Amino acid sequence: MDIIFVHGLKVDCVIGVWEWERRITQCITIDLDLGVDTALAAKSDDLEDTLSYKGVAKRVRVFAADSGFRLIETLAEEIAGILLKEFSVSWCRVRIDKGTAVRGARSVGVIIERGSRS
Repeated sequence: MDIIFVHGLKVDCVIGVWEWERRITQCITIDLDLGVDTALAAKSDDLEDTLSYKGVAKRVRVFAADSGFRLIETLAEEIAGILLKEFSVSWCRVRIDKGTAVRGARSVGVIIERGSRS
């Protein structure tokens, strides 16, 4: 399986369980790894034969910005569902970094994998 990736996607969104978090936007960073077969695109050299990482990034950015979930786990799960359904990837890894949400930590977040890597 080949992997197309989008890493370091910055999104301002409402995310969090605390009252003060529901009143502000926070910048999260999303990394996506998408399992696809790129052989046809490599052979044809045609954009139509591959996954548009620009399209993926735009869809995920808009979804996350509009979401308003309390947990990053929920956001990650919903993003994975979009990738599997709308972009027909066979496997995906979604990593969401909530930055400095924990005092003394450089970053905190969640990584999920969905689909089949075969």
